[in-house]
Amino acid sequence: LTGANLTEATLRDADLTGATLRDADLTGANLTGATLRDADLTGANLFRANLTGATLFRANLTEANLTGATLTGATLRDADLTGANLTEATLRDADLTGANLFRANLTEANLFRANLTGATLFDANLFRANLTEATLRGANLTGANLTGATLRDADLTGAHGLTGIAGLSEVQRKQIHC
Repeated sequence: LTGANLTEATLRDADLTGATLRDADLTGANLTGATLRDADLTGANLFRANLTGATLFRANLTEANLTGATLTGATLRDADLTGANLTEATLRDADLTGANLFRANLTEANLFRANLTGATLFDANLFRANLTEATLRGANLTGANLTGATLRDADLTGAHGLTGIAGLSEVQRKQIHC
């Protein structure tokens, strides 16, 4: 399915385990509850796609466009989101344990109660992201931009790179648990 045009497709509860969807256009697609375990979505366009409750365990989403996508309750454990665009994406209650978000753009993303335990957020852009009650235990935040991010009751116990985080104010530092 490399380069496939699946714009507005209804793939609710579809089993796409191991599927190759490189550079596929999934703009506005409904992937609610879909299984994309070990799928290759490198460079895919998932603009405003609905991935509520989807399983993307070990999925490759390198350079994927997830702008405005809904990933509420999605499982992205050990997923590769290197350079992915998640601007204004909703990742509420999502499981991103061990995910690689190196240089990912999470500008104004909603990560309320998201689990980012052990995630790599090296050089990630979290400008104005909502990380309220998020768990970032042992996460690597080296070089991350948290300017204007909401960190109320976020758990950053054992997180790495906190001293060099761009835009982390004293108010934000008091709101987090380290």
